[in-house]
Amino acid sequence: MSTYPCHFDYQLSEDGLAGKTIMVTGASGGIGRAASLAYARAGATVILLSRSEEKLNSVYDQIEEEGCAAPTMIPFDLMSTEPSDYQQIATAIVDNFGHLDGLLHNAGLLGDLTLIEQYPFKNWEKVMQINVNAGFLLTQALLPTLKAASNASLIFTSSSVGRKGRAHWGAYSVSKFATEGLMQVLADELNGTTNIRTNCINPGATRTKMRAEAYPAEDPQTLRPAEEIMGTYLYLMSDDSLQEQGQTFDAQPKK
Repeated sequence: MSTYPCHFDYQLSEDGLAGKTIMVTGASGGIGRAASLAYARAGATVILLSRSEEKLNSVYDQIEEEGCAAPTMIPFDLMSTEPSDYQQIATAIVDNFGHLDGLLHNAGLLGDLTLIEQYPFKNWEKVMQINVNAGFLLTQALLPTLKAASNASLIFTSSSVGRKGRAHWGAYSVSKFATEGLMQVLADELNGTTNIRTNCINPGATRTKMRAEAYPAEDPQTLRPAEEIMGTYLYLMSDDSLQEQGQTFDAQPKK
């Protein structure tokens, strides 16, 4: 059995996120799309961030069709390394919302599954940029907007290979160890001095495009779809999790 907490069966009360403004990165597909819809259905105003404007439009339209609060789209390429680009996002949030109640770092890049000895450096840099550097830059820019909320939740996306390294997982595994470290450092810095709680979620084996790329021989029908693992995502954005700090959660119970 896992020693990591899991809130797979968590049920959020109707409109449990009403009045909250939440940003989701990688919102155009997979877990990011599912989380965006779950937050919107719970009453939040969702800020959708992803590189693909076309795919963001699809999520935006579905949220509106379901009668939820109108979301905001931010087409943005996290490959950008300029702090000023991230600061522009923060400025726009302040101008339009005044503060941010939640930030889910969901965007991620798998990269190559190969030996470290053979890993192309350019691909290594790309994985580190999306999975680590962009999370650092966006968090740094948005911390003042999170501090302006009455209670704010900052969630990073981890992985089992960010807890124990495995051969051939290369930059992805290393980036998830770094993500866990970034979360822990932030949690220690913010605990007791701000109203921000900082935690990680390990989604586990989920029916997503990235999972299919990592395990091409696996039958996706044996995996839970992203919509079925939203309990922990909702829990950590809700006020029921105000006491959580510096924890890594599993989104799914161990089989």
